[in-house]
Amino acid sequence: MDLSVKLLGLHFKNPLGPAAGPIVEGLENMQFFNNNLCGYNVAKTISVEGAIVPKPCIAGTTTTIYNCELWSELHSDEWINEILPTIHKEKKKPVIISAGYQEEDFRYLIPKLDPFADMFEISTHYVKENLAGIVKSIRENTDKPIFMKLSPHVDDFLGFVKTVLDAGATGIVAINSLGPGTAIDLKKRSVLLAEQIWMSGPSIKPIALHRIYNIRKAYPDIPIIGVGGIGKAEDVIEFILAGADLVQMLSSALIKGRRLYDKIIKDLPAALEKYGFSSIEEVRKIRKETVFKDVDTAVDNYPSFNEKCNMCMLCVRICPAGALTAEETIVVNKEKCIHCGLCESRCPQDAIYGVLRR
Repeated sequence: MDLSVKLLGLHFKNPLGPAAGPIVEGLENMQFFNNNLCGYNVAKTISVEGAIVPKPCIAGTTTTIYNCELWSELHSDEWINEILPTIHKEKKKPVIISAGYQEEDFRYLIPKLDPFADMFEISTHYVKENLAGIVKSIRENTDKPIFMKLSPHVDDFLGFVKTVLDAGATGIVAINSLGPGTAIDLKKRSVLLAEQIWMSGPSIKPIALHRIYNIRKAYPDIPIIGVGGIGKAEDVIEFILAGADLVQMLSSALIKGRRLYDKIIKDLPAALEKYGFSSIEEVRKIRKETVFKDVDTAVDNYPSFNEKCNMCMLCVRICPAGALTAEETIVVNKEKCIHCGLCESRCPQDAIYGVLRR
């Protein structure tokens, strides 16, 4: 099974890489990702000065990572003089360097980071103004692809995309962590970590997919890196169908361990085959005729049932309109049915069809 992706003149053995965060902080962590199965490597966001991060700074559940992390705690000199030269010498795959945050930082950093980068990822998590000026200051100092990372708190995200592309950016990374928010530790009767935290992991996946889908719909040809909620091989395929070209994962590896990267990549061939794909490139090509096809949403479709139905009765119990009853088979009351699609989406046997968009 061909998992490779060709993008911007670069070859990626597969679409999965780490996202900028604590898991790619420093030399040892970057060497891990240089040697594992990931298709590319990423550096934690580098700014001129190292961040002073309150500790503890990370907590997790089975679906969510909470954090009050910032950018890299290491001074840029350590990255520029030690870490990145070593990784460059040992390099086995493309390297994306994440950097931030202010225009003057980029004028200093980008020329020094440029020799080690195949692409740049620019975090905008704390950028409140002068977005175009920031992109221009980066573009003046590199010919490498520039990906601007979208924060989910940006309401006009399509306006964000237009602004950065017009200023010289190449593509988009979507999305960053969600927040700020608050989590309560019931056992300790206190707030968890800090009063303001950021959330990431599988719980934010629908938001990430929404941003990626709509950006791809508005900009069919720009490169997009999807991040936010990936935890298994099927998620990778979903993100690419939604419009991503490459994907990144961080939080699920913090929840389950970094061996998850290799597991997902090993699971990808079987997942692709299960859903009828022959390669990652096919997923990228076929989305134009599938996810992005025009659909008539005005048609009222009633649920139909195939031979897979085992009369488990779940659809009868959950129908919000009470339109389904069980006789020898499931019977649909067409006067009550509101064509919502809940029954089809929840059927464990894939026995219901005809309601949801096709």
